[in-house]
Amino acid sequence: MDKRDLRKQIAQEKRKYSASQKNEWSSNLFQKLEGHPLFLQAKNILLYHSLPDEVQTHAFIERWYPYKRIILPLVKGDELEFRYYEGKNSLQTGSFGIEEPTGRQVENLDEIELSIVPGVAFDRAGNRLGRGKGYYDRALSRLHSYNIGVCFHFQLCPHIPTEPTDRPMHEIWTERGCAYSTEHNVHDDL
Repeated sequence: MDKRDLRKQIAQEKRKYSASQKNEWSSNLFQKLEGHPLFLQAKNILLYHSLPDEVQTHAFIERWYPYKRIILPLVKGDELEFRYYEGKNSLQTGSFGIEEPTGRQVENLDEIELSIVPGVAFDRAGNRLGRGKGYYDRALSRLHSYNIGVCFHFQLCPHIPTEPTDRPMHEIWTERGCAYSTEHNVHDDL
């Protein structure tokens, strides 16, 4: 299956579940991820301000931004720029209807220790299928962070077609826990 067809298939699958079900799964995922040693150690974490069809990050961001430096992406042309999250009032609607941060820009990208990344789908080799614009692949190529992809369990696929510019994840987490890890030889059955 090519990337376009896979995106359509996952979009159809997402429509089967209510917002409350996706919120519950998101909460379960982040409750598990909060115990991850890298999350506990990290001081600077790249997250994303979720769209309605993604793993929901809003409550997680609010819970953790008083204790960690939360960084959110901002679309600037063909690239992602990174800014510090400074509370709900520091967001404005930007490109693609996404709430984007207005806080101070991150100057030293090496500060970002952990990136929690959304995706349309992931496979057991750590490959990620995004929305097709390449924003995260280009951004992750500039970072030296440990990258964790997050999705709902139904977004795990046996195989994601890849290109040389695609950036694999170190781990993939769902509401059921860690589905894939390069570090711990975890491979969830799909």
